[in-house]
Parts: sequence; C-alpha cells; structure tokens
Amino acid sequence: MPDDFATTLTAWRHHLHRHPELSRQEKETASFVCTRLQELGIPFEAGIGGHGVVASLKRGGSSRAVGLRADMDALPIPEATGKSYASLNQGVMHACGHDGHTASLLGAAMLLRDDPDWFGQVHLVFQPAEEGFGGADAMVADGLFTRFPMERIFGYHNWPGLEAGTVMVHSGSVMAGATGFKITVKGMAGHAGMPHVCVDPVQGIAHLIVAVNAIVARNLSPLEAGVISTCMLNAGEAHNQVPESASMGGTIRAFSAETMALLKRRLGETAHGVAAAFGLEAEIWLGGELTPTGNAPEEAYLAAEAAMAAGLNLRRDMEPTMGAEDFGRFLADIPGAYAWIGNGPSAGLHNPAYDYNDEILPVAARFLAACAKAALR
Repeated sequence: MPDDFATTLTAWRHHLHRHPELSRQEKETASFVCTRLQELGIPFEAGIGGHGVVASLKRGGSSRAVGLRADMDALPIPEATGKSYASLNQGVMHACGHDGHTASLLGAAMLLRDDPDWFGQVHLVFQPAEEGFGGADAMVADGLFTRFPMERIFGYHNWPGLEAGTVMVHSGSVMAGATGFKITVKGMAGHAGMPHVCVDPVQGIAHLIVAVNAIVARNLSPLEAGVISTCMLNAGEAHNQVPESASMGGTIRAFSAETMALLKRRLGETAHGVAAAFGLEAEIWLGGELTPTGNAPEEAYLAAEAAMAAGLNLRRDMEPTMGAEDFGRFLADIPGAYAWIGNGPSAGLHNPAYDYNDEILPVAARFLAACAKAALR
C-alpha cells in the first residue's frame, strides 16, 4: 500500500464532497472518476446507463471476471456539517457517503493495479442515480453484463453506529426492496360552515392513513417483515374551505418480491374501499421499485473470507435494514454480496450533519480489493 494512500483517498473524497451532484446529473463526478483512472493507467468506458463509468483491470490469461461497484450521486439536502470541505452546491450534499464509496473504489483500483497476486479480470462499476432513480437498471439496460461479463459482483455501504472499519456481512437479506406511493382522494369542495353539501376528502384521507397502518399488521404473517410508512400529507389552501382533494404519500418496503406484491395490492384495495365509504374517488400512483438486496450464500462466504484476509474486524450478527439500495438490481442478474463497513459514531444517513469517516477509506479499499481476489481464486 503506498505511503500516501490514505492521504490521496481523503483528498479525492473531499473534492467529491465539495462538488456533489444529484441523480442523473453526475457529469462532473464521472469526469473526476475518469481523470483519476487515466492517471492510474486503467482503461475505462464512460456514459454507461447515463453517467456510469466501468473500468477494467486484467492480469494473466484467466477468463474469470468479477465486478466491484460504488455509487456516485448525492441528495437534495442542505449540508450542516460545518466542515472545511462542505458542499459548494447549495441544497445538495453527500448525505449518504457516496463520495466515500467512489473514492474507496478508486483506491481498490490502485491496490489491484499494483498487486501481482491475482489473475483474471476486475470490472470497477461506478454507478450513477442510486438514490431512487434507477441507475443500476439503466446500466444493465445499457449492456453492463453483456459488455463487461462478470461472474459475481460485490459492493458495500458505510454504516453509522457500527464500529469504524468493522465489516458486517449478512447471510441472506441485507436491505429491503422499496417503492414509493401517492394516493389522491377527490371529493367536492365547498364552505367549511356547510360541510353537509360538500364531499370532504380530508376526513377520507385521515381515515385512510389509519387504515393503511393496519395493512401490515393484518395481512402479513407475524414472521414476515414489511412496512408501509405515510410520510407526506397535503390538503387544502384555505382554513375555511373544504378542499376538492387531499393526498398522502410514502413508501412500501419488504424483503421479498412476494411480500411487496401483497402490500401493493392491499394498499390499492384499501384506498379504493375507504374512498368509496366516504363518497370519494381514489387515484393511486406507485413509483419505480427497488429490488431487495440479499447476499447469495457463496458470495457472502467469500466477502467474509476477504474481510479476514485483509485483516479487518468481521461481524455476521446484525439484522438487515428496511432501508433500500439499488445494488439489488444487479443481484437480480448475477450473484453477489453487499457488506456494511462501520462509519463509527456519526450522524445517520440522509442527515444534514452526516459525514463519511475518512479513516475507513483505506479499509473499504482493502476490503473491495480482497473481495475481487477471493472471488477470482
């Protein structure tokens, strides 16, 4: 490992942190990645699935190939870290650590380039638009696995609260699948003092929120996991008018496609039923669905072995999370594993005060490189 390895990765991350870009807008981030790859002498292709970049390292005559992935996009959240390298893009910040993921994958590329102890091919996948905008699906649709064939793929997410540098590898489910929803109920507007001549959507939406909270409790087995969260509520513009419509929005999350299908179906049935009871009409919108992220048995074993081979602290005992991750789309096509690497005590993900821990950059780079070597062996 180069003497200035940690310093270099930190400088790269701080640059990315100062210049965050939203999903599908990662032009300068991708350009930064391409420039670093050029400096490292690693060939790459850009513009895959939008602003995606795939670099390829090859050693020896082996036809074996493995993928390593990092995400690049930021979030529409105003930064409140107070750091000297805080975002210069007002209202946008790397509140999920994708700056660190990108920098550490570049670090893994550096380590693998200089390491003679492996044979085969490693594809470094820098993915755009992870934050609910289908970047993984766009890369797959653009021929990711046909243009860059790989047997397996590995990735990680930093994890606040987990001891800094500790690698957590799950057996099976890691993160949930998720889809957004919006339900609008429509009635008839009128004077607040004469509600009997109106059809009140506010009353209907209030009862619908309560009814939605019962879907998981009374439709899923107590041994199944799922959650429907109402996170948005909109109705009316005047305090003395019964409005014409009201809406609610949120997410549906589960660890299996079957459970997701059940919850989506029951949400629709409940919305139409409650609306009808109040003389309202319901319109339902469902967003694009993030595939559940679950580790394949052999790949989970390889990831755990890689962590130990790299001399890292390993855990296998944490529960999965109902947070969602676009990496599951890749796992729908090829097997792989997704780990958590502890960020130490810090603000939570998607928090304005969150910051990726620079101390884990070399750890993450070593882990990713070790995953590639373990898979190719």
